[in-house]
Amino acid sequence: MTINKSRNDNELLLAVEGRLETTTAPELETVIKSETDGITSLVLDFSKLEYISSAGLRALLMAQKIMNNQGAMKVTGANEIVTEIFEVTGFADILTIE
Repeated sequence: MTINKSRNDNELLLAVEGRLETTTAPELETVIKSETDGITSLVLDFSKLEYISSAGLRALLMAQKIMNNQGAMKVTGANEIVTEIFEVTGFADILTIE
């Protein structure tokens, strides 16, 4: 998994590539925890994300909790597989997905 970071004022864009699963989710959690100070808008670009597991969903839930306290979070570019996982797990109702 690769995470490309781009910060513009109070917005942080994280473009995640590859597979977000048990072995890679801790890396995303670490980046989110260390990079979101002062951030009011977190955008997760999943256009190159191939798959997300329950560990990846847990990382998204953690990110959503952080951003609920300081701004907003949205997920963009999710493919059909990832979107279906969001729908089946109910995350489509929790997350802002574009």
